Amino acid sequence: MKALLIGSDTPVGQALCSFFELRGTEYTALSKSECRWKSERQAKKALRRSDAGFTVDARIQAAADGGIRIHEADIERCMWVARASQALRTPLLLLSCASIFEGNESRAYREEDYPDGMSTLASLLGAAETAVRDHCERHAILRMGPVFSPVGSNSLTWMLNRLHEQGSLSLSRKLRGCPVAAEDAARVVSGMVDQYGCGVEAWGIFHYCSSDVTSCYEFAEVLLAAAYQYTAFREDDPSILTALEQDDDNEPDGERWESLEFRLDCSKIRDTFAIKQQPWRASVAGHVKHYYAHYDAKEKTDGESRGQRDTSA
Repeated sequence: MKALLIGSDTPVGQALCSFFELRGTEYTALSKSECRWKSERQAKKALRRSDAGFTVDARIQAAADGGIRIHEADIERCMWVARASQALRTPLLLLSCASIFEGNESRAYREEDYPDGMSTLASLLGAAETAVRDHCERHAILRMGPVFSPVGSNSLTWMLNRLHEQGSLSLSRKLRGCPVAAEDAARVVSGMVDQYGCGVEAWGIFHYCSSDVTSCYEFAEVLLAAAYQYTAFREDDPSILTALEQDDDNEPDGERWESLEFRLDCSKIRDTFAIKQQPWRASVAGHVKHYYAHYDAKEKTDGESRGQRDTSA
């Protein structure tokens, strides 16, 4: 079954493109800029032209995990995609995230739990999910733990960029959750699409996160252990990574990682699609290596550009 991927340049979107190619899945990819439609008619035309039998929308999840502001226009476009999917009789999978919850539960959140998040982000995530539920009968919503990737705006790139810019991080040990590697998220989405293509009629909300619970501080420790091979950072340098004595909502570093407070119950997706949780730690080293390959290439390009400007002057 041919798939349409909306948000192909997001972290999950890029990983999913690679996964589709590896699995031999036919797909059409639309970047975020190609999906800034001005009208519902444009959205419907894009879906019709793709001639796909299934649509995956990765934009809202990427914005939420990347700290990118979600606007009302983004919610409206989600509604347009849902309406177009309903009109064309094609199923729709919307990627969402755990930030829709407040994070006060001591247990893992289940799909039937009420989205009790009070933040602006939680409200917008709820509006996007409602738009899909109300306007597309054959829909699935996949909420995930925070996705990390060596590219794009996400937890891993944010931490490493901040270390290079400021030389240190202050993070909380109390904010806990289950991060998801981008390729693991792609594995899950691809598995769902394959089974829907084989006739599975299981619609509604599903949860997925990694099998290992961690804190933002512990995640950064693992990240530093992999990064010190490529930089002058020392993983045992106490000045690089410090723990906040208490959670402070006004602390920028702590605020960026609020999503790690949440754990998701993944029994439904396991029982429905036979999709099992995977650990996140095994993916960090490869992601860090990929990050520095791009980082070094960018530094070299920027250096050559500066040299050319100096020569011209």
